Amino acid sequence: MPENAADAVIGLYQDNAPSWNDQRNQTLFEQPWLDRFLALTPADGRNILDLGCGTGQPIARYFNDNNCQITGVDAAVAMTKLARETFPEQTWITADMRNFQSLGKFHGVIAWHSFFHLKPDDQRPMFKTFSRLCYPGAALMFTSGTSLGEAIGTYAGKPLYHGSLDSTEYRRLLQENGFDVIGHVKEDPTCGGATIWLAQKV
Repeated sequence: MPENAADAVIGLYQDNAPSWNDQRNQTLFEQPWLDRFLALTPADGRNILDLGCGTGQPIARYFNDNNCQITGVDAAVAMTKLARETFPEQTWITADMRNFQSLGKFHGVIAWHSFFHLKPDDQRPMFKTFSRLCYPGAALMFTSGTSLGEAIGTYAGKPLYHGSLDSTEYRRLLQENGFDVIGHVKEDPTCGGATIWLAQKV
């Protein structure tokens, strides 16, 4: 495993934000899961926290089109800059999801293809953060790996880190922090092979 690959993730996205935005699949094959997520939130006045929001394309755009108030958090300033230019009516914050100031509570929290860039030891305490950020009844959705460990992909010719817990530990952490699992699919073939967790705060 390349040395410090986990610590290089933010810089990799920072350096490649425009090209990432251009290359990101815009077909929104994630929509069935996004609809399940939104179905757990109020129809009116819902506010969504998007952790690791990137440029807001295409997921925050879908929330925007569905009359959501969005707060996007991403550690790469180039990503939040592009999101702010595209959706100036929404709130975009440059911060690390592991360490940011209190933002209040939300009707939904999503960490799509971002949470899995954290080391396993950094993922575990995030469940207390998720709980703190959620109203009772709020939706939580994130993507993960399928088993405990670390893996290295590539992006822009450089190593791209991924980390995961196993499904038993994810379920335990969700339960311990006040969430019921609503849906979970490993390597969903209808969603680009993503492993998805959808939960609701009790």
